Amino acid sequence: MRGSCQILAAWFLACAPIWAQTSMAELTEFKVERKDNSLLLNAQVRLELGPVIEDALIKGLAIHFVAEAEVMRDRWYWYDRKVGTAIRHYRLAYQPLTRRWRVNVSSDPIAHSGVTNSLSQSFDSLQDALGVVRRQTGWRLAEMADIDFEARQYVVYRFKLDVSQLPRPFQIATGNQPDWRLEITRNMRLTFDTVR
Repeated sequence: MRGSCQILAAWFLACAPIWAQTSMAELTEFKVERKDNSLLLNAQVRLELGPVIEDALIKGLAIHFVAEAEVMRDRWYWYDRKVGTAIRHYRLAYQPLTRRWRVNVSSDPIAHSGVTNSLSQSFDSLQDALGVVRRQTGWRLAEMADIDFEARQYVVYRFKLDVSQLPRPFQIATGNQPDWRLEITRNMRLTFDTVR
């Protein structure tokens, strides 16, 4: 019995680095606030890329993330009404010639053919580049005049690795790999107390 426990413990210790190296995403901060007659969103994502995605980046594959937030008003007679929205598309790529990481940010999808309608920044390390993707600060979701605290309203936040932007062969290959399924969805009911 004792020998089998030692073997099991050794197996867990051997597998721990493998488990620690998988991709993961979780929401660590999610709040809305009132500022200058606008409803603003602040969100922070804990995002770690596994070795499979890092290897794809090093080999020249750009990956895309999408962060989106919507203010919705409940309607019993129809679909909920969208009061406001904010969306950002991120493109993360490694540039082997300069050995730098580039992040493009846009409110529209970033096409494969070019990144002309986006803001671009370069970084020395992957962690610095991911810092841009991890934080959504001061997003304007709606005007306060559009928010009715007498009605039932909520904010929906979504963050995901957008595999639809990958080349078609990669889309098929990543279908059943957990490293490529990074997705977060969170809802928060809007009340007078939650909006400060």
